[in-house]
Amino acid sequence: MKLPDLLKRLVLLALIGGALLGGLMIFAYDVVKIEWISFMEIQPSYDPMEKPLPVAARSIPVEGAAYVTGMGAPVNPVPADEVSVQRGRVLFEINCAQCHGPGGQGNGPIAALITNKPANLTLPATQSKSDGTLFLTISNGVAGRMPALNENLTVRDRWDLVNFIRTLAQP
Repeated sequence: MKLPDLLKRLVLLALIGGALLGGLMIFAYDVVKIEWISFMEIQPSYDPMEKPLPVAARSIPVEGAAYVTGMGAPVNPVPADEVSVQRGRVLFEINCAQCHGPGGQGNGPIAALITNKPANLTLPATQSKSDGTLFLTISNGVAGRMPALNENLTVRDRWDLVNFIRTLAQP
């Protein structure tokens, strides 16, 4: 047997072997699965806001300090004009009305499902509080009753909510 004939047979044998191996791989494609290590799969993962990190000590929010802890309730820097009250009305409908109700009486659609009933924002007990106290309540929430909205609303949004809440006072 000559060298060129032997070379031709080896190439033909390699092609036939490659075709058989390729056919076997096509049929075994979804049967044999090899799990590759992916670092995204083995690291801990959390749902959004499941375990938020605490705010760094001595840090100031991007929009500026809303209040200084230990210095009492802040003073409302936003005038209660028509623009602020209208913005507060929209924010109230989005963030607050489901618990406090559209009129702020604490009778929202999910109020019946809540163990600790939402506050009636029209009563003198709420309306007699200072703007800064209402702002801090909106910002920090009330333990076991109301979630903190400081991560959902900007400082200006929270002051607009305070200005709108003032319009809910009982006549």
